[in-house]
Amino acid sequence: MSDSPGEDIYTNLRALMRLRYSARGFSYLPRQPVRSLLSGRKRSRLRGRGLDFDELRHYRPGDDIRTMDWRVTNRTGKPHVRVYTEERDRPVVVMVDQRLPMFFGSRKKMKSVIAAEMAALTAWRVLDVGDRVGAILFNDTRSLEFKPTRNQRKVVGWLGELAAMNNDLSVTPGHNSNPAGLNEALRMLERSIGHDYLVVLISDLHGWNEAALKTICRINRHNDIICALVFDPLERDISGASNLVVSDGKFQLEIEPDRQELGRKFEESFENSVAYVQGELKRHSILVVPMETVTPVTRQLREKLGGQRVLQ
Repeated sequence: MSDSPGEDIYTNLRALMRLRYSARGFSYLPRQPVRSLLSGRKRSRLRGRGLDFDELRHYRPGDDIRTMDWRVTNRTGKPHVRVYTEERDRPVVVMVDQRLPMFFGSRKKMKSVIAAEMAALTAWRVLDVGDRVGAILFNDTRSLEFKPTRNQRKVVGWLGELAAMNNDLSVTPGHNSNPAGLNEALRMLERSIGHDYLVVLISDLHGWNEAALKTICRINRHNDIICALVFDPLERDISGASNLVVSDGKFQLEIEPDRQELGRKFEESFENSVAYVQGELKRHSILVVPMETVTPVTRQLREKLGGQRVLQ
């Protein structure tokens, strides 16, 4: 649980930094436990850090005998060894949605807080294995880009910006949603990265359209993308609720989900849209990881990206 109820509504830099001590038990590396969602991805370019072959040269006194290339040695009659260099790392970019539709939660935490916590856990985990991590943070009015780095101070810097963006969320009049924000952030990402990146997109994918899919597919040609689809259980099952009160910050409206089958229609609309998005992403071999707002993010990541069965 959070140290204070307020951290369920809004997060803060201290809370995101505290998650560093929980960033374990899951991985974005290719070697995964059998139950991990990343296990057995045939077309994945995900890879860990290792050794790349650099050159073949004559044996020198002191060279490790285990690097001897016996085939070339036998063919030439002179001892040759294979020289390796450390494989370049795999930059990670975390895309975090902090738009108005993410400012929703029915029981535990807001979707916006879940997204921020997953971003922080991802950043700390990536730093822990020695790779670089950057971010693209976006809300309804702007997108911020932070280049991948191993510098902890710079990562703390963009986590602070993420916390500030999270605290700017409000249902007060004048704070309007921008469905186009998702595609604008994706285009920023496309302009800023090269090949062999891992992109972790954390969003409810509000504003998803054909243009967003095309942008993601272009990025996915030379990179890996994982989409963390954030949702609230009420969006999938509104039938259990009695009377609901919705507000735009000025006016309130009470809704009875059972009346005129509003609940069933809402659920069907949500499931159809989610199924469509998941189907399109799966068709292009892009992994979708559902993330809900009730179970702690650390537990969800360990179950889905660590293959662990975590007890309550």
